[in-house]
Amino acid sequence: MEINNDTPNPRVAADIPQPAPMLAPEAVVGQLRALRGQIGEVTPLSVAERKALRSRAQTTNAVLQASINVIGASDKVSQAVDQPADAVRSLYDEANRWTAVEDELRTMLHGIAGANLVRRERLALIATRAYKLGTELARDPANALLLPHVEEIKRLRRTSRRKKAASAPQTGTSGTPKP
Repeated sequence: MEINNDTPNPRVAADIPQPAPMLAPEAVVGQLRALRGQIGEVTPLSVAERKALRSRAQTTNAVLQASINVIGASDKVSQAVDQPADAVRSLYDEANRWTAVEDELRTMLHGIAGANLVRRERLALIATRAYKLGTELARDPANALLLPHVEEIKRLRRTSRRKKAASAPQTGTSGTPKP
C-alpha cells in the first residue's frame, strides 16, 4: 500500500495559524467606531478642559492609596465623600487598567501616523521623479502632450509657495512687513 504525500492532511493544515487579512483604512475606521460604541465612557475634552483636569488629577499613587485608607477607616469620611472605600478602590483599579488601553492606542496611533508619513514621502518622491522626467521628455516635440501637464505642475508649485509665504508674513522691529 502506497501513501500519497501530495494530498495535504486537513488536520495538519488546520493547525497552522493563518495570517490575518490586511484591513483597508475604511474597515479600520468602521471597526474603531464600533469599538468606541462598546466602550462606556469616551469623553472628548477641549484643550483647556484637559489641562485643568490634568492639573487637578496630579496625585501620587501613594497619596491615593493613603486617602482610600482614610475613607475605609472612618464611616464619617466615607459618608462625607459619598463613596465607600471599595468603590474608590474599584475606580482606582479601573483607571489603572484603562491606562494600558490608552498606551496601546497611543502606540498604534504613532505607528499608523509614521506609516502614513512614509507613504506621503514615497508619493512626494514619485511625484518629483514624474515631474522631472516629464520636464525632460517634454523638451522633445514627440512628447508635446506632456507639456500642458508639466506647465500645470509648475503653476501649482508656484501657487503653493506663494500661499505659504503670504500666510506667514514676517515683521521687522518697526512693525512693517519685511520685503
